[in-house]
Amino acid sequence: GKTTEGGIETFVPTNNMVLLKKTGPVEATEGGLFLTGKSKEKKTEGVVIAAGPGKTHQDTGTYYPMPVSVHDVVVYPKGCGTDLEIDGEKYLLIMDDDVLVRYPGSEDGETDQTIANAAVIRDNVLVEVEQKQKTNAVATGGILLAKSSTSEKRPSVGTVVKVGPGRLATNGEIMPMEVQVDDMIKFRDFAGASVTIDDLEYIVVRMMDIVAKF
Repeated sequence: GKTTEGGIETFVPTNNMVLLKKTGPVEATEGGLFLTGKSKEKKTEGVVIAAGPGKTHQDTGTYYPMPVSVHDVVVYPKGCGTDLEIDGEKYLLIMDDDVLVRYPGSEDGETDQTIANAAVIRDNVLVEVEQKQKTNAVATGGILLAKSSTSEKRPSVGTVVKVGPGRLATNGEIMPMEVQVDDMIKFRDFAGASVTIDDLEYIVVRMMDIVAKF
């Protein structure tokens, strides 16, 4: 991490950067068991404190607006961004494309972090997956899907529950999404990032990683 001089008011992200106030670690399991020391699970989410103005395409000059706002709560992948310490508090600086899930925030700090309030940005798709998927063939909706290895692995089939607005093309127009809510999809093995919402597992994938819908 890095320690910055001056207060949080003097820290202004540029381009498509987002400054997050990191959420504290998980203190207890769902069963009520309190965690200590290294057992505490670090949450990969934070509150948007400040955001840059957006970025412009280096060749066309097309402006890409920011998909998040101050007070939003966002979920991001593990290991991304730059850790900062400002006024003794821990923050994280990430790019807008690092945002997996966005929950609209409010000035009073109350945020409804449920699936109904969750949103994905740009060409991201939120997929509800089977909690476990064996590598032997699985029939989903009457279609037999062969697995490529002989061990248990992360799911690559699921139901679309949220769809982003689409990615901006170089001319500034939004590229249409090819899937919609309730579609069953197959996406590339190991694509995307896992998130947990309402105690259920979901995967956020890019449109380009979806290989079929049915």
